[in-house]
Amino acid sequence: MTHPSPYIFDIDGNEFDEKVIKASHQQPVLVDFWADWCSPCLVIAPVLAKVIPEYEGNVLLAKIDADENMKLAGHYKLRGFPTIIMFVNGEEVERF
Repeated sequence: MTHPSPYIFDIDGNEFDEKVIKASHQQPVLVDFWADWCSPCLVIAPVLAKVIPEYEGNVLLAKIDADENMKLAGHYKLRGFPTIIMFVNGEEVERF
């Protein structure tokens, strides 16, 4: 998927360590675990797409299709979607 901002990107479980954990040592990384069938996911996506560019790279947004990355979703004990997790310095600091 093409995103309107260079600060928003799709990743999968194989890229998670590099593009989220390691990258979060430079700036916070929000991770949006979403699914195609999830109506709230479709509602929040354009809001995030509007807000993230306003931070001009001080916060990144990594989008992960939960259905295609169930192992990662399980690792973070996700119970519903969307789940948005903020990583700073390699650690989860907040989620909603």
